Amino acid sequence: MNTYKTEAIVLHTIKYGDSSVIAYMLTSLYGRQSYIVQGVGKGGARGKSKKSALLQSMFPLEIVGLTSSKMELHRIKEVRLLEPLSALPFDIAKSTIALFMAEVIYRLVKEEQPDNELFDYVRSTVLALDSATEGVANFHLRFLAGLSRHLGFYPTNEYEEGNYFDITDGCFTPIQPMHGLHFAPAESSLLDRMLRTPFSDLGTIRLSRTERSNFLAAMLLYYGFHLDAINQVKSLKILSEIF
Repeated sequence: MNTYKTEAIVLHTIKYGDSSVIAYMLTSLYGRQSYIVQGVGKGGARGKSKKSALLQSMFPLEIVGLTSSKMELHRIKEVRLLEPLSALPFDIAKSTIALFMAEVIYRLVKEEQPDNELFDYVRSTVLALDSATEGVANFHLRFLAGLSRHLGFYPTNEYEEGNYFDITDGCFTPIQPMHGLHFAPAESSLLDRMLRTPFSDLGTIRLSRTERSNFLAAMLLYYGFHLDAINQVKSLKILSEIF
């Protein structure tokens, strides 16, 4: 039995028996991993409430894991919150965005190998969301724009005023593509602005509900061209009702 310590972000949990869950996490040490976590169901004991409280979407954790050649899934020996969260567990808007981000990563990231840049991006995004005071309604849009860099289809060139963004070639172009897989000029300009704006400055981007909806639709078209699994993200409906 091997013991290791790693940072982890909670992505998804599934009930397993009366007192356990399977928790899917993005870890700094092993990439995406699945864990059996015991003592969190009705058959659990005193640790039930503590463990359950920590296994929430996008919570940053430090875990002590156990693995061996005889175990199909890793196990968690110890778990604690890596960073204190002041708003994420209590703010409906922020917790909804966290649910969306967790589901996107759960659906799209399958590699069981370390990707430090991806992990650092996800972790920093969680902490930025928790501390955000402005621009929360734009957070999921900025998250998707930035995540494209780590999934391998980030825009390959610089934006110029009036450009279209060609989804198939992954680049900005002054000429409207003949095919339908492109952003309109307004969404192309907003994509460039999202990529250049830190999470802390999202409050400077003022969008109407319609503008936000149009940009999200364009981003989903972009993601869907590269990764069809984006269409399985169920939390999109909840997100659209709030924002």
